[in-house]
Amino acid sequence: MTDDLEIELTATERRDLRRLVGFMVPASAEYGVPGADDETIFADIVRSLGRDENDVRNALAMLRDMTDGDFADLDDAKAEAAAMLLLSHEGPVLIALGRAVLQCYYRDDRVMRAVGREPRPPFPLGHVLEQGDWSLLDAVRGRPRMWRDVDGGGR
Repeated sequence: MTDDLEIELTATERRDLRRLVGFMVPASAEYGVPGADDETIFADIVRSLGRDENDVRNALAMLRDMTDGDFADLDDAKAEAAAMLLLSHEGPVLIALGRAVLQCYYRDDRVMRAVGREPRPPFPLGHVLEQGDWSLLDAVRGRPRMWRDVDGGGR
C-alpha cells in the first residue's frame, strides 16, 4: 500500500498548478510583492501540500477538464478565464486549494514585510492583540455542557 504522503505531483500537475497560483495571487510591482508562482513560494506550496494534496489534484483535474487538458499551453486570456471559472466554484476542493496557496504565500518574508509585519514566528515574542468585546462570548458561555463528564469534575 502506498502512503499518500509519498505521492508527488506529476510534471504536468506542477506546471498547471504554477500557472494557476500565478492567477490566484499575481505579483504586484505597486506593492512590491511576488506572485504565488514565485519560485520560492511555489516550492513551499508543493512541499507543504500534505493533507490538501488530493484536493489540489482534484482541482487541477477539474481545470484540465475545463481546458481539454491544455491549461498550461493556453494563451494568457484563455488561461485566466479558465482559472477564474475554476475559482468561482465552491466546495472543499477549492477551499483546500486556497488554503494550500495562501498559507505558503503569507509565510514568505517578502510578503510579510510588504503587509507591514515583521517576518518572524508568532512566538516567543507574541503579537499584540487589541482588546475586543468580551461580551461576544456570552452566547458560548451560556450554552449547556456539550461533553460527557467522565470523572465527575466538570461544571
